Amino acid sequence: MKRVLSLSAIFFLAFSATSQAQDEGEFKPFKVDVSLGYALPIGGTGGKGGALFVIEPKYAVLPQLSVGLRLEAAVTVAGVDMSTGSSNSTASAKAAASYLATADYYFSNADLRPFGGAGVGLFNTAGVAIESNNPNVAAGSNFGGMIRGGVEYKHLRIGVEYNFIPKSTVEPSSPSANDGYMIQNSYVGIKIGVCIGGGRL
Repeated sequence: MKRVLSLSAIFFLAFSATSQAQDEGEFKPFKVDVSLGYALPIGGTGGKGGALFVIEPKYAVLPQLSVGLRLEAAVTVAGVDMSTGSSNSTASAKAAASYLATADYYFSNADLRPFGGAGVGLFNTAGVAIESNNPNVAAGSNFGGMIRGGVEYKHLRIGVEYNFIPKSTVEPSSPSANDGYMIQNSYVGIKIGVCIGGGRL
């Protein structure tokens, strides 16, 4: 009986060690993150949140460091800073498409993986018009950045990102007019999504 118990204990310890080794194994280097979320504009008056969608292919250059390319589209109602000091003007919805080179550092190799990351790249902002007599709109490309944090659990990803984008300027309707304004382009993204690929080896 003692021999059976001893053999059982040895088998259990061996099985536990093998399972732990499998749990702590490395992850496959390539994956694609696909997420949906909420985009909250920062600054100005009259801003309202909207939706965002992102696809981000990544490659782990080190077990805890991944680099990637974030392709994101976000639609919000932008906040506006009026040169006249008016705060009751309403902006139309605007879209921002971004193409960022990113890097994420994972603080753990367990199934639950907190991470922090950053990115830099190009933000394309669509034109925004407000309820005023100024027919001008602002649209163009801006170089900006992003910082983020979150957690992954197996193939589930949850994160929060702050996107730093320079303001856009809408020129006055005439040289003598005082109806120019600034559009706040920065926004916070709150996301939930899935990781396609990237499982353990």
